[in-house]
Amino acid sequence: MSHGDPSPEGPFTREGDAAAPPAAAPARASGKRNIGLVIGLVMAASALAGFVLTGLGEGALYSKPVDEILANPGKYAGRPVRAEGNLVHGSIAHRESPCEWRFVIAKGRSEMPVRYPQCIVPDTFRDVPGMDVGVTVEGQVQADGSFLATTVLAKCPSKYEMKERQERGEQAPHAATGSAAPSF
Repeated sequence: MSHGDPSPEGPFTREGDAAAPPAAAPARASGKRNIGLVIGLVMAASALAGFVLTGLGEGALYSKPVDEILANPGKYAGRPVRAEGNLVHGSIAHRESPCEWRFVIAKGRSEMPVRYPQCIVPDTFRDVPGMDVGVTVEGQVQADGSFLATTVLAKCPSKYEMKERQERGEQAPHAATGSAAPSF
């Protein structure tokens, strides 16, 4: 092996040859690694910020109460929207074939008809007489002001409301009711 060649044991030097300063090389390598790490982190943060800002464009999911959506439906038409309101009592209608649920949600004096073309809704999605059932739907506002839902979320009445109702001898909202759902 010739003088200065690398080997598994490191470079060889002969007596009298000038040796590299032992501490200088590791300090420079450590500094370069730190700069590389900082540059990598800055690039990753920039990429993440770019994805977030890009995602907030057309694909953003707005979460608004029904009255705000209906005040300016054109602003939300064709965009993913999460609409929040209370179920209008007596408005739930279900069709078996093809499966579809229709109902109305409201906020204030504004009411929005919802169409949900799926077979299964959450267990908490029930019309409970004398109790407001909060409903959140995700989907799109249609040109006629109705809502085509891809997801239905119903808020469960609080356990305190449930306890008060049971103490008065009323049935739990999750229990099956004797009344049939209106058809459409």
